[in-house]
Amino acid sequence: MPRPVTLFTGQWADLPLSELAPLVKKMGYDGVELACWGDHFDVDAALNDKKYVGEKWKLLDKHGLKCFAVSAHLVGQAVCDNIDERHKSILPADVWGDGKAEGVRQRAAQKIIDTAKAARAFFGDRPAVVNGFTGSSVWHSVYPFPPTSQEYWEAGFKDFAKRWTPILDAFDKAKVDFALEVHPGEIAFDTASAERAVDAVKGHDRFGFNYDPSHLAYQGVDYAKFIRTFGKRIHHVHMKDVWWGHGDGTVGVFGGHTNFGDGRRYWDFRSLGRGDVKFEDVIAALNDVGYGGPLSVEWEDSRMDRVHGATEAVGFVRRLDFATSGAAFDAAFARKKK
Repeated sequence: MPRPVTLFTGQWADLPLSELAPLVKKMGYDGVELACWGDHFDVDAALNDKKYVGEKWKLLDKHGLKCFAVSAHLVGQAVCDNIDERHKSILPADVWGDGKAEGVRQRAAQKIIDTAKAARAFFGDRPAVVNGFTGSSVWHSVYPFPPTSQEYWEAGFKDFAKRWTPILDAFDKAKVDFALEVHPGEIAFDTASAERAVDAVKGHDRFGFNYDPSHLAYQGVDYAKFIRTFGKRIHHVHMKDVWWGHGDGTVGVFGGHTNFGDGRRYWDFRSLGRGDVKFEDVIAALNDVGYGGPLSVEWEDSRMDRVHGATEAVGFVRRLDFATSGAAFDAAFARKKK
């Protein structure tokens, strides 16, 4: 059967889940990927309030919605990052604390561990995935000037391994997978850095990826090859489109310190089907590696009303997705030997 189509609620966190859930169903989705911000999924409540998990499922069930993953991008970003004033706006107050960098990183790491425990409490005995970011201590050096040595970058991967291996061990104890969304600003932002990240944590069984082609395509990364490279480490999938080669020629791939939606930009996120990602290649690759999980729409398009866009997006995904065949197309031509 085709995979369930869900909506990532991160870009809808201004709406309480009680208002968003019926809208999600009305737009045609099978379920949600719950963000750990807004009121969509409260990690502390899931751990400490015995009624919270049941009430959350009751709300989803009321509207005929499923859930396969929760997402902790914002807190995860702080685990390895060089902390500055920007992080205060995305972090819970108890993680930000006094804002001193190392304390923020340690509190973020503990919150991610708590998120694994909360996910297990929420999903019961079903498979559980936490999607998110890792942050990076070396992202600022992505362009290697002043001249940057491999030793400098390797120190960044060692820092990632030091901070995330205990987190991944906690995920393993909770029997939850962590899915890094490969993305600029993270320890892994393309295929090569993703391979290096896997090696850094010694191929930890709980470390995998929340695949999103929109963060790879405009860089020139072969986004279908990424799927085939990592196969069973693809724990979750974001369906998000992007276009590139647009704009007026004054802003390049680094963004020119412009905002999303600025007409000068070389690239920008688009509603599904309106960008340049070849999603037929994505679906074929997902089928080839045996991915059977949800296709989660992360809807972003500064040029479009989000309800209109998210509604057309679910239709686009349903038309695109298809079940795999159990036999070769030419099997019917074969004759049984007598």
